[in-house]
Amino acid sequence: MTPEAGLSVQRTAALSYYLPVNGVQRYMNSSYSAQNIQVLKGLEAVRKRPGMYIGTTGIDGLHHLVFEVVDNSVDEAMQGFCDNILVVLEGNDVVRVEDNGRGIPVDIHPTEGVSALELVMTRLHAGGKFDKNSYKVSGGLHGVGVSVVNALSEWCEALVHVNGKIYTQRYKVGIPEVPARETGSTERRGTVIRFKADAAIFETTTYNFDALSNRLRELAFLNKGLKITIRDERLSIPKVHEFKFDGGVKSFVEYLNEHKTVLYKEPIFIAGTREDPAQGAIEIECAIQYNDGFNEIMYSFVNDINTREGGTHLVGFKSALTRTLNEFLKKSKLAKKMEENFSGDDVREGLTAVLSVKVPNPQFEGQTKGKLGNSEVKGMVESLVNEQLEVFLDQHPDVVNSILEKIVLAAKARIAARAARDATRRKNAMDSAGLPGKLADCSEKSPALCELFIVEGDSAGGSAKMGRNRQYQAILSLFGKMLNVEKTRIEKVLTNEKLQPIIASIGAGCGNDFNVAKIRYHKIIIMADADVDGSHIRTLLLTFFYRYMTELVERGHVYLAMPPLYKISYERKSFFAYDDAEKNRILAESGKDPEKVAVQRYKGLGEMNAGELADTTMDPAQRNIIQVHLDDAVEAERIFSTLMGEHVAPRREFIEENALLVSNLDI
Repeated sequence: MTPEAGLSVQRTAALSYYLPVNGVQRYMNSSYSAQNIQVLKGLEAVRKRPGMYIGTTGIDGLHHLVFEVVDNSVDEAMQGFCDNILVVLEGNDVVRVEDNGRGIPVDIHPTEGVSALELVMTRLHAGGKFDKNSYKVSGGLHGVGVSVVNALSEWCEALVHVNGKIYTQRYKVGIPEVPARETGSTERRGTVIRFKADAAIFETTTYNFDALSNRLRELAFLNKGLKITIRDERLSIPKVHEFKFDGGVKSFVEYLNEHKTVLYKEPIFIAGTREDPAQGAIEIECAIQYNDGFNEIMYSFVNDINTREGGTHLVGFKSALTRTLNEFLKKSKLAKKMEENFSGDDVREGLTAVLSVKVPNPQFEGQTKGKLGNSEVKGMVESLVNEQLEVFLDQHPDVVNSILEKIVLAAKARIAARAARDATRRKNAMDSAGLPGKLADCSEKSPALCELFIVEGDSAGGSAKMGRNRQYQAILSLFGKMLNVEKTRIEKVLTNEKLQPIIASIGAGCGNDFNVAKIRYHKIIIMADADVDGSHIRTLLLTFFYRYMTELVERGHVYLAMPPLYKISYERKSFFAYDDAEKNRILAESGKDPEKVAVQRYKGLGEMNAGELADTTMDPAQRNIIQVHLDDAVEAERIFSTLMGEHVAPRREFIEENALLVSNLDI
């Protein structure tokens, strides 16, 4: 075999040779020298490797641009200089962010020879966040935020209102077109940043209003009295959300629990400061309130940044909560009902909590700041929560009793769930396949290539089995409506005869045992009838996935099949329409009198034969499927609680407000 086999090489005039490395020939070029070393100047590095700075060039990265600009405005608010922020989606993929803060400085920098505005907008690691006299704490840490936005924009412009004057500078792919200059007078103060994300960089440049709103709502909760408005001017009638919460994290918890039955009226509020020799003052606040549900809702933040992956602050909070409540259990009459201490999971069942810390020098994992790493923060949060929670509970014995009674039931349910899991494992050990009889599995072994169709009804399941591609498509038939998991605990879920086959088929466990790395299919497609019953089944399944296999939804593994609503036939030809508009278009294009055209409205998947179901709903080349995204976790939580919870009034109100938005639903 020649060294070139399986190797792509490009020969040049320079001497080339092969060098054995670990016994393998490698093609080398002796012309490798200083001239081969690239030095990326200015913001070139950002455009070359955008993922290093914003995580991804998908929709999340696009939204990250907005958040980087907004975070600068919020940093002004944290210092007490800003109380109003406006985000506008102007149309044509342009975003405008305004604040009434101090305004980016515009004077000439003493050593760089250009305006401070130009430095902030065009240089990495240039900003006021390094000077602790200007910002004691901030979300922007590395001085790269707004300069990255500038680098990844087709164009960007900054307007600074300061000292009665307006200063402007415009940039093209991060490069100033002209120096910053005075362009007018003003009575306001603050900064306005407008930009258009570069379509050559991003997979999409269309912003999701709801996803942006979720983050802005969080920021308003975390900064008492700060008003944040988002306006979508892409619509004929602009859509506006305005957020302002004077209760801070307490308001956040109350908002999350709005449609739940709480165990006590007001959230427990804990706040204080801890001094660190190296860090200085670390501010900690949290709000805690239990409800009678079975799900844990917990959000943690550092310097207003949502730490979705947790970190040392969250570890300290959880440890303090578990320890304190176990201490109160020992002093309670309920202790005799418990043979073991509460676990962390017991303590957090039905808990809604928001934890926010302000750290002068936080250490995050990566620029997207998903997890806090400062080891000293754990002990500070733990000690503060221990102290203040103990004082509060000592003064409120009725609250203690209601919480402990709730947790005792959770602990008993955990023990029962453990027994149910053990029984399931023993059953699977006896059954070598460990898979339900209703599952028609596929032959492909790579999960990334496999699809699981969860199909409503034996008739539709039979058609799906006949029409599928057996190599990579598996079919799981369901019968009847399943359990509403919003109203029950994990042990009931694990033993439910309709949910067990789903859990076994997916193969990654359930609840706290769920491990997304073990899923057997990367596409899990819910296929139900286009009627009320079908919609109910889809909702029940989505509730189950959201509550007990959350990562399945977060990582985009859940899909909804979209079978056609109509079959239109004439002259021995058949066409399929997925909505009324498409049906009307096909009818218009047919040019036939109505009596010569047969229109069949599918009310169930079982009305289609195997070939029709395969062609219209299962074949990747022709089907329509919708990927389920979790754009707004807070609103998703509220909607599931509203629609699937026990309170009738908020559900009726939701239906009345949204009934006219429903189409193509037969009753």
